[in-house]
Amino acid sequence: MKHDACDDEEAYRLAFEPPDIDTYMRLRREAGMNPRSTAGAERGLPGSLFAVQIVHEGESGNETVGMGRVVGDGGCFYQVVDIAVQPAHQGRGLGKRIMGEIRAYILREAPENAFVSLLADGEAHRLYAQFGFEPTAPHAIGMAWYPDRAGHRSVEG
Repeated sequence: MKHDACDDEEAYRLAFEPPDIDTYMRLRREAGMNPRSTAGAERGLPGSLFAVQIVHEGESGNETVGMGRVVGDGGCFYQVVDIAVQPAHQGRGLGKRIMGEIRAYILREAPENAFVSLLADGEAHRLYAQFGFEPTAPHAIGMAWYPDRAGHRSVEG
């Protein structure tokens, strides 16, 4: 199998800051994740406890191709969010690199007995299990609510 330039591990570097809004919206869209509003991204991204991006340094310039963030109160609760890798760069261990950096941050910063959570879509639970995450059932059931201004939007929205 022929490998192209983006298979070269040296073509990737880590950036420890939240992505800009356009990059954030693009990566979520390209990774098939539900969209978030620009207003939400403007408020939320600066409030990240930790963020990591994977930047591909290619012939046509640098492009952020992966990201992950940790949000929460910085003491009792941490939530891993926005784990995304551009499809053209998937299968190269980039999701593992993102999760490895997030795990290192949490081990370094989180107090004993902090609650660290995430929601796994599709087969992503296989990646997260490699980092010690396990289903919370039967102890807890993950739930979500996506409010609109009228306060009655369903979870499916």
